[in-house]
Amino acid sequence: MTSTRVPGGTFTMAEDLTVTRMGYGAMQLAGPHVFGPPADPDAAVSVLREVVRLGINHIDTADFYGPVVVNELIREALHPYPDDLRIVTKVGSLRDAEGNWLPALAPEQLRQAVHDNLDHLGLDALDIVNLRVGGFDRPTPGPISAPFTVLAQLQQERLIKHLGLSTVNAEQIAEAQSIAPIVCVQNFYNIANRDDDDLVDSLAAQGIAYVPYFPLGGFSPLQSEELSAVATRLGTTPMAVALAWLLQRSPNILLIPGTSSVTHLRQNVSAAALNLPEDALTELNRIAS
Repeated sequence: MTSTRVPGGTFTMAEDLTVTRMGYGAMQLAGPHVFGPPADPDAAVSVLREVVRLGINHIDTADFYGPVVVNELIREALHPYPDDLRIVTKVGSLRDAEGNWLPALAPEQLRQAVHDNLDHLGLDALDIVNLRVGGFDRPTPGPISAPFTVLAQLQQERLIKHLGLSTVNAEQIAEAQSIAPIVCVQNFYNIANRDDDDLVDSLAAQGIAYVPYFPLGGFSPLQSEELSAVATRLGTTPMAVALAWLLQRSPNILLIPGTSSVTHLRQNVSAAALNLPEDALTELNRIAS
């Protein structure tokens, strides 16, 4: 793949890990509520193949999406994988028979989750594994050294190449870094939810990627008069403006918007080429204040 085709450029997380800043989040390829198979598996495969065709080399997934369904779709669509494709997964949660999200941070659960991701993706080693702790959209204070140490051990066993964290605060990041290096943090953040502003800047200074989940609001899409006004003035959509704002917010921000539509995927990629003028940035920055 030629990643230079993708608007937004690239970010180097590590010597062997350069990704397009515009990535793809595969969560929406599962069925309703991220549970069960999609209504149209062939369409899901087409989206994944279009991701690669567009030059995106950063796919975010988890074996608990479905569960299993999304990882198996990725394997069906893209295996054997392009040499520069980087698949990022996460562990620390599981689904019960009713589709509830349950914490799964015990050592044996984390080890099993890593092996499940390897098996279902068809890989010998995972590019990045994020340890997901915390709640739905915000960190839960408390130590994380025990589960993170398990992943660090799996990295020493060469089942994981790089480590990351999800839904964590600054203290938990520092705690993890005392055990092993991290290359990314994946937290809830978007133009209207900016609690992590200081954290974004701190990670940028360290060369660590910040990957906002729910960049478009998640299950409750962003609603803002300022966002709509700027989009109308620029002749584009509010969602395109929200994605472009994130890319201009800091060079270490990587995007993983999800979609099950090829058309929507192309629109997201086009949004990365949108350059927001200073007056628009000033207006947009008032949304969260």
